[in-house]
Amino acid sequence: MRRRTFLTVGAAVAGTTGLGLGKVFSQLLDPDNLPPNLDVRPSPPVTPFVAPLQIPAVKTPVPLRALKPGPVASRHQRFEEYFPRKVYTLRERQFLHRYHPEYQPTPSWGYDGAVPGPTFHARYGEPVLIRRFNQLPARHTGYGLPSTTMHLHNMHTASESDGFPMDFVESGQYWDHHYAMFPAGFDPREQLSTLWYHDHRMDFTAANVYAGLTGFFLAFDDDKDTGDENDPRPGAFRLPSGKYDVPLILHDVLFDPDGKAYFDIYNVRGFLGDRYTVNRIIQPYFQVEARKYRFRIVNGGPSRFYELALSNGHPLTVISGDGNLLPAPIELDALPMAVAERNDVIIDFSRYQPGTQIVLLNRLEQYDGAGPSGRRLDPGEPVMRFDVIPSQGPDNSRVPESLIPLPDINLTEVVREREWVFDFTGGLWTINNQTADMNVPAAVVDQGTAEIWTIRNAGGSWSHPVHFHFEEFQFLEINGKPVPDGSLYKSRKDVFWLGPGDTAKIFLRFRNFHGQYILHCHNVVHEDHAMMLRWDIADPEGGVREGQIPFGRYICRS
Repeated sequence: MRRRTFLTVGAAVAGTTGLGLGKVFSQLLDPDNLPPNLDVRPSPPVTPFVAPLQIPAVKTPVPLRALKPGPVASRHQRFEEYFPRKVYTLRERQFLHRYHPEYQPTPSWGYDGAVPGPTFHARYGEPVLIRRFNQLPARHTGYGLPSTTMHLHNMHTASESDGFPMDFVESGQYWDHHYAMFPAGFDPREQLSTLWYHDHRMDFTAANVYAGLTGFFLAFDDDKDTGDENDPRPGAFRLPSGKYDVPLILHDVLFDPDGKAYFDIYNVRGFLGDRYTVNRIIQPYFQVEARKYRFRIVNGGPSRFYELALSNGHPLTVISGDGNLLPAPIELDALPMAVAERNDVIIDFSRYQPGTQIVLLNRLEQYDGAGPSGRRLDPGEPVMRFDVIPSQGPDNSRVPESLIPLPDINLTEVVREREWVFDFTGGLWTINNQTADMNVPAAVVDQGTAEIWTIRNAGGSWSHPVHFHFEEFQFLEINGKPVPDGSLYKSRKDVFWLGPGDTAKIFLRFRNFHGQYILHCHNVVHEDHAMMLRWDIADPEGGVREGQIPFGRYICRS
């Protein structure tokens, strides 16, 4: 196995302390002299459904004057035009986390000392500034690297706040992220709803996300997805809200014989755990009232694909694809989810008697980190359990017959077509036979234009969840055919499950900001082993691009 580079990897296996079985040193490694992989053993046995689901706390804003030390980074694009109305601080820390009562606590990383990190509630029309402090230990043992960036997946934002992989801060520094909170093209049909934020450090995204650097960011508006199931306005969707609006992030984790989380940094194909976690708890149970719930489900990876279904065979009502509400709800017996895909799902528990137990299952077989086998498990593997209890009050929520219509596709805006081929070349994952180079853009697009991009999987046995930063896309065709109405892919998306031999043609616009962005496989092991490229949006007025300047990076003084 040869990794693309080991610049700043600083990783050599020498002991069993810290975040996993590896000890990290600040040195370069010779790819021809790597230590052998450790024997991968099954995690210790554990009893499912004994720990309750943990719900991340909602983040509280702070006054602007609380942003100390240092000034606000006002050189962000459109900063004065969209001056922050909500300000937050976020601190990356190391702590002990217990995945299950039968396991000992394991050293973890997380935002504000929790995993997942706090949930942000934001509204369109209310710009947000987040000052993110890196307070991870500069010297540590384990598989992560205490050098971080943060991507709000997939907010429409300027490059300097997007979490470009090279925009990292070291321990003792911070970075300001500015989110203008307007939809792409100022089109209300392009408002996002469910987003998540996670580390995106070059070469170390998989390890740092696996260590715990993830969280939710939920966006609401004042007209339709208002976050209030009792909203009296005629246009309000009145989707389940408050404690009935529940974010769920899925991670599969492998544990060593002592019950500590283990990650293999030398793995190239993709890393699989043998314990399902939801919000970082192994196979939790969740007490649900006999009423409707909105579950915002994210596949947090690192490499596992899912097909989610209920143990009683009842369908799931899907209302979103990635961050976008669908044109209309879709009823599915099973919900496929590639790494980093998001789906909002409505489950109505009022049809069940209190005392009923329903298990959420994964029915997709996967024994190789490169992708699923294509076979389905019967009945499936348990992920979490819902325990129905009596309703505590009236349920005024509803599921509208229609949601957000798709924006028009105007092919007269298209100025260029490009093709990106995903493959495995020379022992590394590649795009167009090239490994990642963040110093050189593979494409430069013009702000205010549109292009057609074709993405193709040249492999016959692996899958790639292909992710586009900055703007959502719409499919023109998949494998030469248009997407039918009623499909999950008849939507705006930022991740596409590119299966073996698949080809998709998509329509992309480039509006409102400029700078440098990336396209990559969101099997984060593939991403870290070079399956990523940089593309730029040209500054229409010329000059220095904001994305090339480390806006908002400062040395912490506290």
